[in-house]
Amino acid sequence: MASAITRTLGLVALLPIGAPAQECPAPAIGLPPAAVIEAEDPLSIPIQITSDAAEATRAGDLTLKGGVKVQQGSRTLSAEDAIYDASEQRFILRGQVEYADPQLRVRGTSADVAAISGAASFEGAEFELPTRPARGAASRILLGSEGDLALEGVRYTTCPADDQDWVLKADAIDINQRTRTGTGRNVRLDFKGIPILYTPIISFPVGNMRKSGFLFPNFGNSSRSGTQIDVPWYWNIAPNQDATLTGTWFSRRGLGIGTEYRYLSRRSEGQIDLDYLPDDDLFGDDRSFVHLTHQTDFTSRLRFTADAGNASDNEWFEDFGLGPEGTSVTYVGRLAEASYFGDVWTALARVQQFQTIDQTIDPFERPYTVLPQIAVRGLYDELDYGVTADFYGELTNFDRDEGVTGQRIDLWPRLRLPLRAPGMYVEPSAGWRYTAYDLEQTNGFEDDAPSRSMPVFSVDSGVVFERPVGSRDERIVTLEPRALYLYVPYRDQSDLPIFDTAEPDLTLFHLFSSNRYLGPDRFGDANQVSLALTSRLIDDATGQQYLAASVGQSFYFDRPRVTLPDEPEERDDISDLVAMLELSAYKDWNVNMAIQWDPDSTRSERGEVRFQYAPAYDRVMNLGYRFRRDRVEQIDASVAWPIARAWGAYGRIVYSLDDERTLERLFGFEYRACCWRLRLVSRRYVSSRTGESDSSVQVQLELNGLSSVGVAADAFLERSIRGYSARPELP
Repeated sequence: MASAITRTLGLVALLPIGAPAQECPAPAIGLPPAAVIEAEDPLSIPIQITSDAAEATRAGDLTLKGGVKVQQGSRTLSAEDAIYDASEQRFILRGQVEYADPQLRVRGTSADVAAISGAASFEGAEFELPTRPARGAASRILLGSEGDLALEGVRYTTCPADDQDWVLKADAIDINQRTRTGTGRNVRLDFKGIPILYTPIISFPVGNMRKSGFLFPNFGNSSRSGTQIDVPWYWNIAPNQDATLTGTWFSRRGLGIGTEYRYLSRRSEGQIDLDYLPDDDLFGDDRSFVHLTHQTDFTSRLRFTADAGNASDNEWFEDFGLGPEGTSVTYVGRLAEASYFGDVWTALARVQQFQTIDQTIDPFERPYTVLPQIAVRGLYDELDYGVTADFYGELTNFDRDEGVTGQRIDLWPRLRLPLRAPGMYVEPSAGWRYTAYDLEQTNGFEDDAPSRSMPVFSVDSGVVFERPVGSRDERIVTLEPRALYLYVPYRDQSDLPIFDTAEPDLTLFHLFSSNRYLGPDRFGDANQVSLALTSRLIDDATGQQYLAASVGQSFYFDRPRVTLPDEPEERDDISDLVAMLELSAYKDWNVNMAIQWDPDSTRSERGEVRFQYAPAYDRVMNLGYRFRRDRVEQIDASVAWPIARAWGAYGRIVYSLDDERTLERLFGFEYRACCWRLRLVSRRYVSSRTGESDSSVQVQLELNGLSSVGVAADAFLERSIRGYSARPELP
């Protein structure tokens, strides 16, 4: 179910206006909002009056003719003729009347202005504000002494005068500057002469203030759910709480409701998302999804976090997820943890559980419930002779319906001696790893209390060579060799269960890790040296990196013997070779490459290549290839590019070379007029684990300075096309 657009019904920006009426207005980037302009005290600033001719009476009345200009501080009032009534202290102006202050400009046929308070009424007026590219007109405008506005017969648009593609009309609009709220009556929005919205009365915030009310509806269509219409309502509960409730109608499923509740306090923040679809016509039952995120900082050292979700059924993400990433969810996590951050010691208490969405996963392969896990870490870095001591320990209880269960304790104290000099370092290290279990369902394990302990020795070292390059020595090129010797004796670990341990992808980081596995259920034996070489090209003035290239490999003095179940033993004297290349900020090009190469079989085991050309925020081309032997081989290409003065095109294709089929295909276009923007995006993507596909269409009409109608296609495009942005970043 689509999330609601978090903007009010467009009238938020009703009066922040001001731009040339004869040409396409430029975005008001960097201009201060009217709310931050300091108000002047009218009583403390003298009034200056000039005109071509003037007549005065003994009572102080004035008759001004020709080029009348009344100025008081930053407020200016001009007209062809004016009469000043001294007894009532007001001006009556006629003929081409104009009023201007830092927040408002008004042009009318006549005006009546109070000299002291500044209250005024204008007839047949056009208005604008300097901070936004928009304008409007009203048959009458009443400006109160405290800035309140009452407008009658209002027309508002951000379009130029000769091309009013959209116009907001209202019989009357009242704006209260003290409460920063406005009220409109008989409000209608016309686009290309066609009414697309009407409401008899509406209340809205002025400026950036929040206010409860309906938001623009959203429209969409998909082959699974049919036509979709969302009607969101925003609820400003309190300054630190709000919620968006969205009623949704699916033509093939029925009515549903979605809720997004957010809260913020001095110590806590969080969000609750709930989607509920009672009696889904296609599914035949009630359906829901709820997700909670929360964080509380009790003190600067003590924090509690929670991140948990639950889906009512295993098909929820296939029916309502967007794209292959959203529809291929296999697990929904539930996590709660408390953390303590001390100067020397940190501690963590965690409970974690997973809801299995993909029921085809073998019950013996599903993740364990962690209930609980207690972990501590300590670091003493100011011992004698420069020695550093650190310690890690954890106690964890693992539970699951199938397979072995039980508790595990893992302890790892270590001593290090960092020896550093300019451009080089050597760091010998010695530690002891102890892991023990108390198993409750042994499931074939002969020992219900197995354990393992071993010493861990290593010497890590590196050197950085650098020299200036370029015609003015404006860049630096480095050469950074690194070597790690690691010794861990062999221990038979076949009697230890596998609770949370896996073999990671081989990267430079893991090449220099003390353990070649993630998790303590296996600790790899090692008598090896790992070598790597990195070179960088860096801007000397800014430190910006233009190029980084690395290559690394491990050489075994003794072949590793410890393995995971079903993992083959290492048969070579060297590891796979890992190489990486990163090119950035070179004439709008970015290149990222990585490869894992098996020298024995002379073939690659894993690789990725990504090219990007991005000369502007809305001009991006991407081409990528990713490969993992016997698992994945895909091509991913995407583009966002203007194709004419007002037109832009979008596209993306993800193609599986293994399956010889398209996983996702996206095509869209955008038309950008002076004061509105239309996006249309069509997609077809794999939406189920069985390979079924879904099609959808997203339409978004955005009215500059007002709001948008339809699914937020711009946000979706930014997620789908790497490096694309619908708008430039503000300075």
